Amino acid sequence: MIDIISNIKGRIGEFLTTYTRSLPNCHYADIRLEINDTRWASAEDGKPKAAGRDEGGSFGIRVIGGGAKKAPGYYGRIFGLKDIDKLKELIKEGLNHAHARALANSKNKERLSVALEGFGKTLWDTQLSSVEIHRDTVPAIYQIAPGTISPQEILRLSEEASKRIKGLSGIQFNDITVYTQSIGELFISTEGALIDQYFAYTQGNVYVVASGKEGQQELYEYVGDQRGWEAVSEGVNVQGMNLLDFSMRVAKDALALADAKPFRSTEKEAVVVTDPYFNTLLSHEVIGHPTEADRILKYETAYAGRSWFFRNFNENFIGKQVASPLITTYSDPSLPGYGHYRYDHEGTKGKRVIHIDRGILKEFMNSRQTAALLGAEPNGSYKATDASLVPLIRMSTTVFAQGNTDPRKIIGDVSDGYYLWGMHTPSISESRENFTISAIKTYRIHRGELKELYRGGGVSADSMSFFMSVDAVGNDFKIYPIANCGKGQPMQTKRLGNGGPTLRGRARVVGGG
Repeated sequence: MIDIISNIKGRIGEFLTTYTRSLPNCHYADIRLEINDTRWASAEDGKPKAAGRDEGGSFGIRVIGGGAKKAPGYYGRIFGLKDIDKLKELIKEGLNHAHARALANSKNKERLSVALEGFGKTLWDTQLSSVEIHRDTVPAIYQIAPGTISPQEILRLSEEASKRIKGLSGIQFNDITVYTQSIGELFISTEGALIDQYFAYTQGNVYVVASGKEGQQELYEYVGDQRGWEAVSEGVNVQGMNLLDFSMRVAKDALALADAKPFRSTEKEAVVVTDPYFNTLLSHEVIGHPTEADRILKYETAYAGRSWFFRNFNENFIGKQVASPLITTYSDPSLPGYGHYRYDHEGTKGKRVIHIDRGILKEFMNSRQTAALLGAEPNGSYKATDASLVPLIRMSTTVFAQGNTDPRKIIGDVSDGYYLWGMHTPSISESRENFTISAIKTYRIHRGELKELYRGGGVSADSMSFFMSVDAVGNDFKIYPIANCGKGQPMQTKRLGNGGPTLRGRARVVGGG
């Protein structure tokens, strides 16, 4: 189904260029179109549960129009296979709606900018920072195409994984869900951009309930990659395990944790060593979201919060030290995994954005519009999880940069402390200036060796204090998938990548995660 994009892109591009010329005070327009094909299945306690295939499409339109105070207007629509033949008519209808909204928004902006003396000055004329215009086709990355895998084959793998887990003593319940998906995206603008990109995603979700000496333990983890069926059938993913082996690892971890004693919070700070899997959530929550420019500009304040990096244009940490000189962080859509893409959803080519350079705060992720407001260069960070939705500034792959220390030495140099493995649950303050993130497994470090295993441990710290305390960074850089990053109203759930190497710092270690 996604091949439709390559067949229609020329006609849609020509129609957009021609039709927008007839719209008065239309200064710019773009169309985002997406078609997807998803095959999936699930099994529960060793028995088949469900299987299916979902196909569909969506498009979104942005028009910038009006007089002295130009403004955007948006329109989005979901469509089915039966709508393909009348897609041009649907897009024409959408362009008319978006254009009318842009003109209405422009008129109201002009009126309010005069009526509201102080506040009116903040109603800016909408501008898009200039970018290089591209015409390109970007193929998907896969060895085994999702379109060649039937729901029945997915069901067989899900059922086999579920049966194996059920056979372990102490497992009370398990649920395995697997999907493989093809997505085609098209971006066209009146500036001349014409870009079609294709993606493959495959993922297995494992949910287990185990019973042991210390009670029940639930564990949910997933394995996958921006690849074809090989991601779960052959273990081509960051875990290096196929679904069967990964499911067994999760189940055995759940059994071990069900036997482990709950962690009791420390009264004071302790030495903590956090592994790359744990740092996936740390980089996501405390670096990634606070460096998105819409959060910087307070667009998300009402429902998601602000940023500890930037209070306002006069009070912020730009150019100042916010972390140890050993810490460098960045976002880069060219990295492999869930966060990989070449162009964002306004046709800007993605680039590496350095957020913290050897402890000094540098740059934020942006869109063309926020780049114009901030006087920055657009860096290709404007994405929507569905073409019918308005794009938001989103992480691609946000990570801590690799260091040069062997993680065994990082642990070996600790006489007394804790090692936290795996990401579990985040609890983040409104501006993310402090956090509590729990791990899947917490170990006591004694004289450089991992000793007792605990359940429910986590790191609780002031963000800057923890980053400033980091005195060792590992050479074991890894990128893990985040499958369900939520942002926006209405909520947009996006897949992306995070991670980094092992870190060592100081923080309180708390129980109850």
